[in-house]
Amino acid sequence: MLRILFSPSEGKNSGGSQGNKSLFGADDARNDILNAYNSIVLSNDEDQIKTLFGIKKFSDCEPYINDIHTSELMCAIQRYQGVAYNYLEYNTLDTKAQEYLKSQTIIFSNLYGPILGGDTIANYKVKQGNNIGEIVPDKFYKERFTYQLDLYLTKDEILDLRAGYYDKFYKVTKPYTTLKFLKNGKAVSHWAKAYRGKVLRELAKHNISSIEEFMALEIDTLQVEEIKVTKNKTEVIYNIVD
Repeated sequence: MLRILFSPSEGKNSGGSQGNKSLFGADDARNDILNAYNSIVLSNDEDQIKTLFGIKKFSDCEPYINDIHTSELMCAIQRYQGVAYNYLEYNTLDTKAQEYLKSQTIIFSNLYGPILGGDTIANYKVKQGNNIGEIVPDKFYKERFTYQLDLYLTKDEILDLRAGYYDKFYKVTKPYTTLKFLKNGKAVSHWAKAYRGKVLRELAKHNISSIEEFMALEIDTLQVEEIKVTKNKTEVIYNIVD
């Protein structure tokens, strides 16, 4: 089985539906951080809320000022919007590909920590790198979920498509594969997000179940330049070609 580690996005789609929250891991593992978030959001302290959200105008905070425990829910893979998710184009995929993304993708949320693409989450806002009250999210989740993730991924192959920041939440200790994208010989940042989304889309469309199948997959405008192996990390370096 292939599992894909993926980043969240600061942009979110609003709305959703009422229902029972479904999240990876132990039910009570997130209680402290979710309650701390809720306490700030419902505090009426405009400065504290703006700081947590990373938003300058309080009026722009209002879409996110909701009780996290009673808010409408949406699958994580649908909740996020941003460059990577725009290129993923989840809503244009067929049902089989969508189910693949819900079950095979693990997203590392700044609020919820590691969640499956199909896990249901509220519309929230946490600026990357911000503490939630006294809690440092990456340390909180690394301590509480490393063992759970290690167990969960024991028999799986791993393709790590996360931005480097999310290594702080979980460090992969078994063999894994990651990607690097070059344009005219130089590493790219904005386009790296786009191509992570594009690669994830192709994985879902073709129901890729192993690294071997992934390496045989041809992806439009991407050519393998080099493959580097360092300890337990295999890095596939792609050239972006027009």
